[in-house]
Amino acid sequence: MSDTDERFAARLDVTGMLCPMPVLRARRKLDDLKAGDMLLVVASDPNVVQDMPAFCTMAGHTLVMARQEGDQFLFEIKKGQSTEKN
Repeated sequence: MSDTDERFAARLDVTGMLCPMPVLRARRKLDDLKAGDMLLVVASDPNVVQDMPAFCTMAGHTLVMARQEGDQFLFEIKKGQSTEKN
């Protein structure tokens, strides 16, 4: 995947961080984005496979795609309407 993929408003690399840090960093990054913006999260902790989808559901975001590439886990997240700051 190209780092310059235009679908994403932001990219977050949390490689090397253990849960819950990837989810907490994703939450912070999403707070800075507008509703409908896409965030790409790259992580290495296998626990994120369960934690990131649960976070998206609870926070009202859409997990568009989750996949593994080698030893990395990639998550494409679309920011939901309910968490947009005014």
